[in-house]
Amino acid sequence: MSVETPDKLYFKIGEVSKIAGVAPHVLRYWESEFKEIQPKRAKSNQRLYRREDVDIVILIKTLLHKQGFTLIGAKKFLADKHKTVSVEKETFALDCLGTIKEELLAVKNMLNRKK
Repeated sequence: MSVETPDKLYFKIGEVSKIAGVAPHVLRYWESEFKEIQPKRAKSNQRLYRREDVDIVILIKTLLHKQGFTLIGAKKFLADKHKTVSVEKETFALDCLGTIKEELLAVKNMLNRKK
């Protein structure tokens, strides 16, 4: 069962609580335990969660409540997931740079032939 997140930029803690199905005090605790959850603060000092924060909260709830992870296990899972995404992005960037280099060398060769 997937959770439908409304199309908004920021969510208040009560909204995130309803979307994720956890109490606000649980969200505040998870903020202290998971560095991935970083809500901004409004001038009134109210927490404003981004869509990415809401998605991470839902993932954490799934890991803890449905898949039986411990807090330590969920932290490790999120850290490993972050590392995997970073490696994939780095590999993609290197592939792009390799392609750009090949194309620039081809242009250089064409220009050298015209001389």
